[in-house]
Amino acid sequence: MSITGPGSVTAMNVAAVTSMNNQLNTLSTELSTNEAAQTYSGLGSQAGVAVALNAQLAAINGYSNTATTVGTTLSVAQSVLTQVGSSGTAVEQAIGGQGSFSLNNNGQTTTQAAAQTQLDEILSLLNTQVGSNYIFSGSATSQPSVASTSAILNGTGTQAGLTQVIAQRLQADQGSNGLGRLLIPSPSSSTVSVTEDAAGSPFGFKLAGATSSLTGATVTGPVSSPPNGQSISIALGSNANAGDSISLNLTLPDGSSQTITLQATTDSPPGANQFTIGATASDTATNLQTALTTAVGNLDQTALPAASAMAAANNFFSSDPPQRVSGPPYDTATSLVNGTSANTVSWYTGENSSTPARQTATAQVGPSMTIDYGMRANEQAISSLVANVAVLAATTYSASDPNAQTSYQALSQKVAANLDGQPGTQQISDIEADLANAQTTVSNATTLNGQTQTTLQDMMQNIDGVNQSQISEQILTIQNSLSASLSVTARMAQLSLVNFLAPSSG
Repeated sequence: MSITGPGSVTAMNVAAVTSMNNQLNTLSTELSTNEAAQTYSGLGSQAGVAVALNAQLAAINGYSNTATTVGTTLSVAQSVLTQVGSSGTAVEQAIGGQGSFSLNNNGQTTTQAAAQTQLDEILSLLNTQVGSNYIFSGSATSQPSVASTSAILNGTGTQAGLTQVIAQRLQADQGSNGLGRLLIPSPSSSTVSVTEDAAGSPFGFKLAGATSSLTGATVTGPVSSPPNGQSISIALGSNANAGDSISLNLTLPDGSSQTITLQATTDSPPGANQFTIGATASDTATNLQTALTTAVGNLDQTALPAASAMAAANNFFSSDPPQRVSGPPYDTATSLVNGTSANTVSWYTGENSSTPARQTATAQVGPSMTIDYGMRANEQAISSLVANVAVLAATTYSASDPNAQTSYQALSQKVAANLDGQPGTQQISDIEADLANAQTTVSNATTLNGQTQTTLQDMMQNIDGVNQSQISEQILTIQNSLSASLSVTARMAQLSLVNFLAPSSG
């Protein structure tokens, strides 16, 4: 008969305790992680399914993170656009509410000074970053979107700014004779002619047409008159009658129009916008030529500077590269040239490829949802607003110029009309609408991603999840068994043969 000693029993108990400890550790891990296995191999036949589900969950989480980032960018962009639009509105309202014409020491009105403040605000907004990305730089998100107000208006070093470009353009538009590049020579017999000084030139007044109620007069043109531009002639076949009139239609550098209407009168001297009927048709033609020269000269000093400044601003802000007058000399220039990085400031400093602005930033926010949400500061609606605010901030006037107020009013009226929005052109609200559509897509994707995540997590729970109540009960049972086993093992470890031998009787 074999006898198992206490040492063997103790070893068996220790092994049992170790096993229970291992079970307790496993159950504790399952309870804390809520997972039935810590490796895919522990899931047995369900391992492949779990791998696929986790991959889908990772992808959905990625889409959700992207949607959150894009959503933040779009919200910031909408706020920026709202503020940019508000700055434009503030300038428009300032023009409408301006009082008497009064110039400060810089030769500007209070409205112009306010326009420069708003320009600072607009340019700062257009350089907004989300994280480290400039959101109005197209795909070049690491580059600032626009130059500083000082650089844009005043230039930097050898680079001309808007103020210099405007001044050179005015020289080119006015020419050297004070008639906006028109030639109005002394009449030939009884024929008065008006001619553009250079064919193909973009500068000065352009002849759009003429209408006449002058008795016996014949109006011809506009017709080409090489090497000069278009020409209009007014041949007085007989003397005019009092009240007869002639109208000359002119196109200005910014595309706007002006009409000069002169009326025949027997008064001498004639009144404003009149010419005196002479003794002969030839005398009347001389008087008509004088009146026409005076009227064109007045427009050269009032309406033309405003239109010239607008044209220069449009070329500076809407062209890439910016365009400026080919010169010097400027008063006889006949063409525009592209400014270079060496001689002209580029106001927009972001990416400017042929890719549509929205497509410069694309994000996948769901398994089958991709959105375009890129923006550029030089989009038409934004560049037009900046150009109109900047042209008001860039121009100056002289208190000693008798035409200053009229010229300023012509410019401010143009700016106000442009800021109010021109039919058929992109508006700030159009960009906001594009971004709102993208925001809707992001919102829909976020909702769908959330639903998909819940479904996938439920499926994973069925495979890899545990019943925490059941695990807790098992842990309690094992803890009780472990406590009892440890107690028994401790007692048995203290047993010795002498405990079983009777003491000697001596």
